Amino acid sequence: MFHMSDLGLLTYYLGIEVEQRRDAITLRQSSYAGKLLERSGMGECRVCQTPMEEKIKLSKHSTALLVDATSYWSIVGALRYLTHTRPDIGFVVGYVSRFMAEPR
Repeated sequence: MFHMSDLGLLTYYLGIEVEQRRDAITLRQSSYAGKLLERSGMGECRVCQTPMEEKIKLSKHSTALLVDATSYWSIVGALRYLTHTRPDIGFVVGYVSRFMAEPR
């Protein structure tokens, strides 16, 4: 036998905020997303309707300077985790994930 204690309804789990109501359960990661924006230097960015410029073409053969790969991997990994509650950014995160070898 194990002793258990009732902690009530789930409100927060692994960076995911949970709101339980009678008719719905809402999951969001607003504080996680805010911390990610601050960490990536985009804390002051403005809101936009689309997560990526339309018809943008990125290339592995770009002449832009290399960026810190560890930081890039960390940000892309965090964005992949954010797609659990934000499926609208899934395409963009998959697109930038293609450039993990030599991020520019």
